[in-house]
Amino acid sequence: MRHGTGPRRAGPAGGRKKTNRKITSKMEKTAKTKKTVTRRNGSGAVAAAAAAAERAASRQAAAEAARRARHLKELSCASGAERELEELVFGDSLNVEEDDLLQCLVGPQQLNAPERETLQDSSDSEVENEAKGNLLTKKPAWVDEDDEAEENVDMTHRYRKDLMKSDAEKTLTKKMLKRRLEEQFQRAMGGVPAWADLENRKKSKKTASDSESDEDDDLLRKTGNFVTNSESLPKGILKMGICLPANQERFANGRLATVQFHPSAQVVMTAGHDRSVSLFQVDGIKNPKIQSIYLESFPIYKACFSVDGEHVIATGTHHKMFFVYDMMSGHIIPIQKVRGVEERFLRSFELSPDGSFMLVTGTSGYLHLLSMKTKELISTMKVNGRCTASAFTPDSSKVYSYSKEGEVFIWDVRSRKCLHKFEDEGSLEGKCIALSKNNQYVACGSASGVVNLYTTDGCLKEHRPKPVKAIMNLVTSATCVTFNPTTEILAVASRETDEAVKLVHIPSYTVFSNFPVFRRKQIYLAQSMDFSPRSGYFSVANNKGKALLFRLKHYSDF
Repeated sequence: MRHGTGPRRAGPAGGRKKTNRKITSKMEKTAKTKKTVTRRNGSGAVAAAAAAAERAASRQAAAEAARRARHLKELSCASGAERELEELVFGDSLNVEEDDLLQCLVGPQQLNAPERETLQDSSDSEVENEAKGNLLTKKPAWVDEDDEAEENVDMTHRYRKDLMKSDAEKTLTKKMLKRRLEEQFQRAMGGVPAWADLENRKKSKKTASDSESDEDDDLLRKTGNFVTNSESLPKGILKMGICLPANQERFANGRLATVQFHPSAQVVMTAGHDRSVSLFQVDGIKNPKIQSIYLESFPIYKACFSVDGEHVIATGTHHKMFFVYDMMSGHIIPIQKVRGVEERFLRSFELSPDGSFMLVTGTSGYLHLLSMKTKELISTMKVNGRCTASAFTPDSSKVYSYSKEGEVFIWDVRSRKCLHKFEDEGSLEGKCIALSKNNQYVACGSASGVVNLYTTDGCLKEHRPKPVKAIMNLVTSATCVTFNPTTEILAVASRETDEAVKLVHIPSYTVFSNFPVFRRKQIYLAQSMDFSPRSGYFSVANNKGKALLFRLKHYSDF
């Protein structure tokens, strides 16, 4: 029994081994089959992708060919000028040959006789004028009925209150408002600008076309640079820009007595009753502060640069002494008393353009001539009455002194003798005087607000010269007058009322209509004025401690 059962148990174990071997062999065959199928499937996908790419490329090529065909068809239908433009722009995309491009650039070589005569008889300016005339005479594309309807505009609005002439005009029609705005614009511009006057433009174009041939002949006969700007300042409108105040980084605490530009550097000086003298660099943008000095218990009446620009001379409101500030060394030199000058206060003074003399205006008509080098008295001159203002001639050879009685005395600096005397026409009380840098004009301002402008030749020869122009734009006393370095502008001002500053054009003797034109007060009471060395800037010192700065755009330099 044991022997019988043993073989029977061994049989199934051997069968299981054989079965396992068969299963393993089948699994290996299946794996090999799967790898083969995977390889075949990968190669098939690659082939399919390549075929799809070829099909996409062929479709793209067909689309490009169709687009070219459509473009060529449109080009064949276009006009000759459009075809040439298309060929020049797209070039190789349209298979344009180089010779064709050159031919298009050169243009037609031959013209028939009528075309040549037309080209010879007509000029570019005539064609341009004709085109502009057609544009001006075109009718509007449409008309809005709402624009034609009469509507009333509320004039009590804060933006339109200034346009009301009376309280009855609380409402105005659009046409009346338009007319009122035109009147305001013309007042601000000093008349109708040339570009807004259509009739005069048409007439000027006709006359210009008639005279073009003559001008062309003149140009052909001359040589030189014809593309230049006019050097003379035009009248009417002054091209200018408003900059930040020159002393933006340090406003004076109180009234600003003096503003003056440095004679050689791009620097401006301010001085006032706050006992300080400040220097600023002028760039028109930030105007950074350079330096400030403080004079204790010394409210400044007037300060002035020396001619070489190395010193600042300052006088006080109630002092016998004055200060000299050496900018090179930084020292402040007090001049306690000038021997021979018996004055209670030393206030107003002038420096000679050659830097040799300092003229101090005293009381009772006395004028004290000092040496700038030693600060000692040279001589004393006296006018009849009380002297209110004085000025040196540009060559420093003469002194013009203006008395309170309206008389002007002309002195010789070397001999200290009175050469001539004349009466300022209509002057009841003299206030200020100025001479132009070219020694051509003398400006005298009186208490009535009238500024008389004389020629120096007439002042030296006549006892009652006739002014070439009486400037009557000020209604209060003229307290300050000054010429710009090119003698093209005369600035007149009064410190007794706000915004009382006018710029007069020379030699037309007309006031620039756009200065001052501000929507709000800005200048206030003008205390002092000055132009930069080349007239690029103009500054006004007011009683609010500000030195207002304006850029005169006609002049390119500082």
